[in-house]
Amino acid sequence: MAVLDRPVGTVMRTPVVAVAAGETVLVAWELLERTRARHLPVVRPDGRCAGVLERAEVAVACAAPAVALSRRYAGDLLRSRRCAVVHQDDPVRRAVDVMYANDCDVLPVVADAGRLVGLVGAADLVSALAGRPAGAGPAVPCPYPVMPGLPPRRDDERVSPVP
Repeated sequence: MAVLDRPVGTVMRTPVVAVAAGETVLVAWELLERTRARHLPVVRPDGRCAGVLERAEVAVACAAPAVALSRRYAGDLLRSRRCAVVHQDDPVRRAVDVMYANDCDVLPVVADAGRLVGLVGAADLVSALAGRPAGAGPAVPCPYPVMPGLPPRRDDERVSPVP
């Protein structure tokens, strides 16, 4: 079957680390740092996707004074427009059309009840076109829920400032 005719569910990234809309911006940043992700879905209490935050958006928000960050929430950073999504059974061609129409490089993938089940991005589409399996690439740990006092993530060159 041609890649553009396959269901989105066969090329999407799973599992996806997401942040609750009511979590602070600091928690969102910690999740992005620990998973090394470029995008972070924001979910409502019922599991439906409220939108997707980009790493740069969260980084800019974190430039505010620390006292203000504890009163700013992930849901506050979402744009006022509705979040474009695709269903896991939609063809990849539809995902490409939605991404193009909304000028975005990643889309939340939802199931029948509108619950978030994955993300599909430009990199996933390129991997599928190259014949690589869905989710191929480095494994990313799933640290959610984040508990206070987790040790900092250590890279070869740097130590994360998050305690």
